Amino acid sequence: MCVCPGPRRIAIPVRSSRLPLLSDAMPAPAHLFPLIRNCEIGRICSTVCYCHHKHLCCLSSHFAHGHFRCAPQRKFAALCRPKENFNQFIHVRDYASTPQRFYLTPPQVNSILKANEYSFKVPEFDGKNVSSVLGFDSNQLPANAPIEDRRSAATCLQTRGMLLGVFDGHAGCACAQAVSERLFYYIAVSLLPHETLLEIENAVESGRALLPILQWHKHPNDYFSKEASKLYFNSLRTYWQELIDLNSGETTDVKEALINAFKRLDNDISLEAQVGDPNSFLNYLVLRVAFSGATACVAHVDGVDLHVANTGDSRAMLGVQEEDGSWSAVNLSYDHNAQNEHEVERVKMEHPKSEGKSLVKQDRLLGLLMPFRAFGDVKFKWSIELQKRVVESGPDQLNDNQYTKFIPPNYHTPPYLTAEPEVIHHKLRPQDKFLVLATDGLWETMHRQDVARIVGEYLTGVHHQQPIAVGGYKVTLGQMHGLLTERRARISSVFEDQNAATHLIRHAVGNNEFGTVDHERLSKMLSLPEELARMYRDDITIIVVQFNSHVVGACQNEEL
Repeated sequence: MCVCPGPRRIAIPVRSSRLPLLSDAMPAPAHLFPLIRNCEIGRICSTVCYCHHKHLCCLSSHFAHGHFRCAPQRKFAALCRPKENFNQFIHVRDYASTPQRFYLTPPQVNSILKANEYSFKVPEFDGKNVSSVLGFDSNQLPANAPIEDRRSAATCLQTRGMLLGVFDGHAGCACAQAVSERLFYYIAVSLLPHETLLEIENAVESGRALLPILQWHKHPNDYFSKEASKLYFNSLRTYWQELIDLNSGETTDVKEALINAFKRLDNDISLEAQVGDPNSFLNYLVLRVAFSGATACVAHVDGVDLHVANTGDSRAMLGVQEEDGSWSAVNLSYDHNAQNEHEVERVKMEHPKSEGKSLVKQDRLLGLLMPFRAFGDVKFKWSIELQKRVVESGPDQLNDNQYTKFIPPNYHTPPYLTAEPEVIHHKLRPQDKFLVLATDGLWETMHRQDVARIVGEYLTGVHHQQPIAVGGYKVTLGQMHGLLTERRARISSVFEDQNAATHLIRHAVGNNEFGTVDHERLSKMLSLPEELARMYRDDITIIVVQFNSHVVGACQNEEL
């Protein structure tokens, strides 16, 4: 059975946890209709959650027994997301036979951190042009079981440039999985010239081999759904046929291509779920994809032209090396959530003034969803009538599912959610050394300036010592000497990472209050049971792209 512990993004009743947060016998008060986050929906609607190791997950029986867990409201925040008294909390868990301490050894820690790491070095000359990208490192660290994040990287073969992206799923991983497989094809097709589109269509018509569009760079764990490949191909073909018919003869703008690809894929996800499929497995799959959701942050790099298309709350950050050797961070995306005033205003402008007070409640869309833009999530896009028709005519697993039958409160003028990305274009400069794409699991734990410094020092091998900040602690001279000695020893060990994303995850999970990696803390965090891990952190997915400053400088001079 797929179990996705821990609160994050959507409000819905869930089965009782065995953690001693709220009593199993405590009924869920009507006024506390819970605010839970993405993965906890898997507890009651595991039918919506696409398991990484299984194609179908069993529907939880706990809902039928009337067990609920209220999500973290303000008065429960200290219980639901504990950040202090770590050891004390570990010792009161009721699933451990004895409150004994257990620490992972450094090799065990490294084994966990490096399990999903991947690196790719770009050939200096790919037959078309000298690449401005030296290569990239990527990695993932799960908190949910199964992990709901996805990542993708590919080289465009019929056009120029590279595509890289991170995808953060909620209400299961089905939508994130589908978007990670499909979005780059939609982008690549959107960028193709009319002649190439005609050539591809003619090859399909005559049964000839197709021109390869993308060269994927994947970790062995980054799989593709073979069962849905024909369905996905047919939808993509319909899209390029429409592009052929709509040909204007003009060169495709990258920004426009990115926006069109995002919107079209989301439209196809919705349409496939409405039409259904004669194959029961595929019918169930497309519904799981549509009723779950995913945010996306994608970069397209072509020479000195860097475009970032973002939908949701994952982020892109540029690492810049200043003249004095220090590092600074430049944001290349904006979060689409309640902390973004412009995004809140956009949502309010799209709906009647009478809904002004109900659109955003407790920093969530309709009081339920944290990101204000996402793929899938048809519960925030379809009319109530359409939702009921699809659920009632769908498979029993869907019709019996409480989440899919649940209608958001104050649901009057859908759609409330869009997958349209915000696109930022940046001209690369020689001082722009790297790009970090990461899901919000990283940004919840680290400030962008710290990310820029840590990655920059890792890539250059030059470590600028920062003064140790004791933050009000009373530290003796002997303790300070110990901290300095410890830091010196750790600097030599943490730089043994062969992957920049792994190095960043090590800091994100293991940094202590003094800003250094603490092996004891790192061991504890990586030892947490699945039921508890999600309460301390989210899934973390990172791609670090390193730029070739010499090529960037040469391209810049040519343009001048």
